[in-house]
Amino acid sequence: MNANLISVESIDNLESLFVESHRTPVILFKHSTSCSISSGVLQQVSSVDGEIHMIVVQTHRTLANAIAEWTGVRHESPQAIVLKDGQPVYSASHYDIEPEVLQSYLAKIDA
Repeated sequence: MNANLISVESIDNLESLFVESHRTPVILFKHSTSCSISSGVLQQVSSVDGEIHMIVVQTHRTLANAIAEWTGVRHESPQAIVLKDGQPVYSASHYDIEPEVLQSYLAKIDA
């Protein structure tokens, strides 16, 4: 299956994801449309079976900065962050992003 890529486009939307993370893990993916590494990693992340909430840094830099501020995880792109209970439980950037690890957090939803 392929990931359900959901665009995050507002602070309200981002805040709701932090709230949602108290019920279920939430995956955030910061993507740069001008970076070939980000494009390649996006292809890999797209193999995850579940929801991936994507922030395009060129059009939503304020959201990318808010994520860094709220989580304490320094901004990079591409970057994947898994939120649980409003806190980052996994973060990786560039080629360190492992779709299998992202999938394992989503698998915990059904466990």
